[in-house]
Amino acid sequence: MIRFLLNQKEINTALPPGMLLLDFIRYRENLKGTKIGCREGDCGACTVLIGEIKEGKLFYAGATSCLMALGNAAGKHIVTVEGLNIDGLNAVQQAFADEGATQCGFCTPGFIVSLGGFCMSDNTPSYEKGIDSVNGNICRCTGYKSIERAVARINNLLSQRAAGSALQFAVDNNIIPGYFLNAEEDLRRLRAAIPEPATAVGNKVLGGGTDLYVQQHDTMPYEQIHFLFDRNELKGIRKEGKTGEIGAAATVTDIADSPVFKDFFPGLANYIRLISSTPIRNMATVGGNFTNASPIGDLTIFFLALDAQLTLMNGSDTRTIPLKSFYKGYKILDKQPGEIITKISFTLPGKEQLFNFEKVSKRTCLDIASVNTAILLTTEGHIISKANISAGGVGPIPLFLLKSSEWLTGKPVTTDIVEQLIQMIQSEISPISDARGTATYKRLLLAQLIKAHFISLFPHIALQQLTKLPA
Repeated sequence: MIRFLLNQKEINTALPPGMLLLDFIRYRENLKGTKIGCREGDCGACTVLIGEIKEGKLFYAGATSCLMALGNAAGKHIVTVEGLNIDGLNAVQQAFADEGATQCGFCTPGFIVSLGGFCMSDNTPSYEKGIDSVNGNICRCTGYKSIERAVARINNLLSQRAAGSALQFAVDNNIIPGYFLNAEEDLRRLRAAIPEPATAVGNKVLGGGTDLYVQQHDTMPYEQIHFLFDRNELKGIRKEGKTGEIGAAATVTDIADSPVFKDFFPGLANYIRLISSTPIRNMATVGGNFTNASPIGDLTIFFLALDAQLTLMNGSDTRTIPLKSFYKGYKILDKQPGEIITKISFTLPGKEQLFNFEKVSKRTCLDIASVNTAILLTTEGHIISKANISAGGVGPIPLFLLKSSEWLTGKPVTTDIVEQLIQMIQSEISPISDARGTATYKRLLLAQLIKAHFISLFPHIALQQLTKLPA
């Protein structure tokens, strides 16, 4: 049985755990406010809030229910737009009405749910955070300015609350209904009655599902699934000496919120904004991104430059391999049947090291890359003593540019060296023309992104001839 809370109702269901949460909500519970849009996580019309207890406290985060397995809802509080209703319009709904922020209304529930989740966060509110909270939602009618005004209106309301009182303030100001004040107690009671998940349930391994349900939409609901997303031993981000360790089921949001990553990657917030959208980041796991083996996987490219190591487990057997040797060909992995990634480890950048990640996609948010790249440089003055360069979208696998990295080692940072590096890289890549651009365009794009690395990392050095494509 799968047990969870759906708005104010406790759910106990024996339906297939691979069934999509979206379909359960709409067709089994008849909650039609959660819309069916793209079924690929691109539009946000199906957004729900996921409440779960982490580190002893209840947190809510948005998720796209069109990519979430019913089994991953176990032990959580699922909130649809109906679960945010009060007598009359709630404050978020009223702000949308007053600012004319809805026309056809199809996308509106997703925006209301996402912004409602923003109101329930104890983080210090700001207009920018409010806008970021709805970045996974697309509206084709309003032109967004009216939505932005509604967000500003809600942020002004939130600016009046005291620190650490998000839920109580939201209830008192008609943002959410009063039952939320009892949600943590109800969820703890439910979770206490749910046994720990079995080590294995099926042959199909599932983390967050944000890629697998897109690729295998017709078959996944009927698979016997080995769920990894909620396994505690696969969670967490830790610093062990000079090493960073990440559980394979950690999400992109976990990385964004991690004190370890914030301390060692000053540009982290900018990098994370380039990776999908808030609801997808709340679900997508690091191990899933690696195993999916997309040639343009953002996290894969990020960690290739860090020379990350993977720990794989099959029963009691474990082994560790470099991420850069994990990919043997297009979607071909150095992974045996039954093996799963359990941990990712990498050396944390020191003071003498510089890191940068760049990506270009058709949309800034909520899109896959045309080309992406990361770089880690160890410097001694203006001399590069070690270089790691990775690139995606320019070959059949995520590439660690070994020859170019070795060539750059020992070189000074000058305009001529960067131009020579770009020529070296051109000999190491083999892009193809596809929906994201021609092969020629991708070669040019990677060249520009390599320049962007050096412009970002060495702003104090005269690199006048290097130009970066406009965003």
